[in-house]
Amino acid sequence: MLQLRDTQGLRSRRLIGRTLLASALLTAVAAVPAAAAAPAAATPVRSDLGSSAYQQVAHFYGAYIDAVSASTEDDGRLATALRTFYLTPRLRSELNTWEQRNHADGVLRAQNTPLAFRVTAGDSAAGHTWSTVRLTWSGGKHPTYSYLTVRSDLRTGKISGIGD
Repeated sequence: MLQLRDTQGLRSRRLIGRTLLASALLTAVAAVPAAAAAPAAATPVRSDLGSSAYQQVAHFYGAYIDAVSASTEDDGRLATALRTFYLTPRLRSELNTWEQRNHADGVLRAQNTPLAFRVTAGDSAAGHTWSTVRLTWSGGKHPTYSYLTVRSDLRTGKISGIGD
């Protein structure tokens, strides 16, 4: 999934960010009853249950990039709310430590905001699924990319790890 930042101004980005957040919240609310109704069977070693977690990663990065881009308008409150909703408490603590050490945003692993992102689903095993997030930092003929590996908890749908 390739997502480009809106270039029509901060007001449009704020609207897009809020729309993405509302969409993500509705997705999460719909997923909770389905997970609760599932029979308590043994967890499979591999499955495609990671597809909803992969979608959560895509929703999070789309909304988070918009929120960080518009953070001067709300003093970063939306980005903080997104972290609280999508990330496990342990990951939020790890990101705070990483950010103090590196003086950069731990979710993006950078000091600035990417132009675009793409999320690719990976394997699932042992109650987790992994996604690859490609961040696009420059455009033109030879764009610059960085890649992150994002781990999600299949039981909760929350993002539980972000690594280079």
